[in-house]
Amino acid sequence: MAARHLRRRGYRILDRNVRGGRGELDLVALKGELLVFVEVKTHRNRESALLAMDEDKCSRIVSAARAWLSRHPQYTALQCRFDLIMLTPMEGWRTWFGPRVEHIKDIIR
Repeated sequence: MAARHLRRRGYRILDRNVRGGRGELDLVALKGELLVFVEVKTHRNRESALLAMDEDKCSRIVSAARAWLSRHPQYTALQCRFDLIMLTPMEGWRTWFGPRVEHIKDIIR
């Protein structure tokens, strides 16, 4: 669902569920000259998804991104960004539409 969300917005998915360094990358995407490492969180509510992005989690994502870049040197000159996509259940009659997708850009600075 997160990959589909990104593709609809012009991103090209380069990789999924990649282990490396001290962590894992859920999605690696490209949009123009921007390389985006995306963490996907499925939680009951927005707050718990944001709390899951603690300092240790961010450090592991950065470590995994460095490892990914070392295996894909053709992307090292690109600007990189770390995003979060949160999938949270809709309430009431909207549950027919599936989870709500929220894309937060530049979650790690």
